[in-house]
Amino acid sequence: MHHLSLVCQPPLNLKRRRRRMIISHFNAASGRISVFVIAMSEEVLLARVKALEEEVERLKAQLKVERERAKREERTETSTSHQTESLKHQEGEENRSKQKKRGAERPFDFSVHPRRHVALRLAYLGWEYQGFAVQENTDNTVEARLFEALLKTKLIQDRQTSNYHRCGRTDKGVSAFSQVISIDLRSTQYGGGLGVTVPAGVEVKAKASAEELPYVKILNRVLPQDIRILQWAPVETGFSARFDCQSRTYRYYFPRGDLDVDLMAEAAKRYEGTHDFRNICKMDVGNGVLQFQRTILSASIQPAQLNPTCPNDPHQLYFFQVKGLAFLYHQVRCMMALLLLIGQKLEAPEIIEQLLDVEKNPRKPQYSMAVDYPLVLYDCHFECVDWRNELEEENHVLNSLHQHWVQNAVKTQVLLSMIQGLQKTTTEMTSLQCWLMEGSRQKKYQPLLDRPRCQSLESRIQHFVKRGRLEQEEGENGEETTVFRGKRSKHSHLTRTNQILEQNHGEKTKDCPLQNL
Repeated sequence: MHHLSLVCQPPLNLKRRRRRMIISHFNAASGRISVFVIAMSEEVLLARVKALEEEVERLKAQLKVERERAKREERTETSTSHQTESLKHQEGEENRSKQKKRGAERPFDFSVHPRRHVALRLAYLGWEYQGFAVQENTDNTVEARLFEALLKTKLIQDRQTSNYHRCGRTDKGVSAFSQVISIDLRSTQYGGGLGVTVPAGVEVKAKASAEELPYVKILNRVLPQDIRILQWAPVETGFSARFDCQSRTYRYYFPRGDLDVDLMAEAAKRYEGTHDFRNICKMDVGNGVLQFQRTILSASIQPAQLNPTCPNDPHQLYFFQVKGLAFLYHQVRCMMALLLLIGQKLEAPEIIEQLLDVEKNPRKPQYSMAVDYPLVLYDCHFECVDWRNELEEENHVLNSLHQHWVQNAVKTQVLLSMIQGLQKTTTEMTSLQCWLMEGSRQKKYQPLLDRPRCQSLESRIQHFVKRGRLEQEEGENGEETTVFRGKRSKHSHLTRTNQILEQNHGEKTKDCPLQNL
């Protein structure tokens, strides 16, 4: 806004007065705008001054209105803030009151309910979890989520008294189609039954023919969507998901790429039989694993889905399937790593037999294992287990899996279309299998038997003897034996495992627990 400074003087010569008014106006406006005023009468000038004064008053009134509106808005915001704080305080008081009421409620009395020993078959996508088994340094495990659901639904009182066993411990990123656990759950069967323990001196509150609790439905309502209970089965009270398992089957999925899958299939057969796998696993001596003989019942390479129109499609998926009694830590991923090297013709199939010969090669060559996410615990085989389905829940699980599949199948096709579009303009093809190996890719390949070696089993044992994790004792015949003296570890129950293997398969296998993969 431009302001004009005008001075009214006593009447003088009209021509002189006009000149002074012109000069005053020009000086007030100089530096911002050039205004040239021609002769102006006194009446016109006074009218102009009056108009400017009215404009000033109008602007003052407008400013006053704006200030009052700003004050009203500020008062409204303050009032809203106070109301919000008041509501939060009120909600907090209500929550505390509810917590007090819940705290005053009687605890659930498990002693008046029967318990039933059951087997649960579950599937899970392990990509977002740190493994299956509970760990001290994280609660992001499948087993942790499972026990949260069991406790929340009051199916168990606590883990310590639940008679819990698991069939296998899958590692970080590994999924399962058929994991099995055995556990004691709350039951409605006061009249007894297979695996049922009825508390003594408790009145029968239900008929013997009462239906059992829908375990699958109850647990799936509170479990995450990527962990699903599939079936349950009543079993004998002495049944163990770990020790009564007849065999375990794993699958590792991979794209064909430029791999020689026929050569890989030939090499996979060399794993079959009973061998010492110390060079094809991660030795876990610190946890008491001192025996590395394992029995592989079958090993094969198969197409996941045949594509007759393009049998050599590099994006076609295959899987390595291996079935065995028990597995060492990271054994399957190391087995797969060797097969990938053979499929690229960087190693000959004979490398497997050479690494299984621990007399000629007592120390493991340094090599990277295959990545975790394509590995799946595909099946756990049990005899004489009568699995029970809950049809409604089976449909819910199928719908959930279809939802996962649609989302990922569409994303996969989008990526594949981008790849195919770019391949039209370039002939260079990235090796697909390089994304399945841990670590950085070597510019120049060094054969396995020419690489630096890891410590031998004997050196590792001596290392842990010095640290007090292992002790060497003299046996009955004077020979020296090594005994694990650490705390109860993930590889305990060795004696019971040996008994099961000897009974079921007639093998004299020593210290043969199920390990991580």
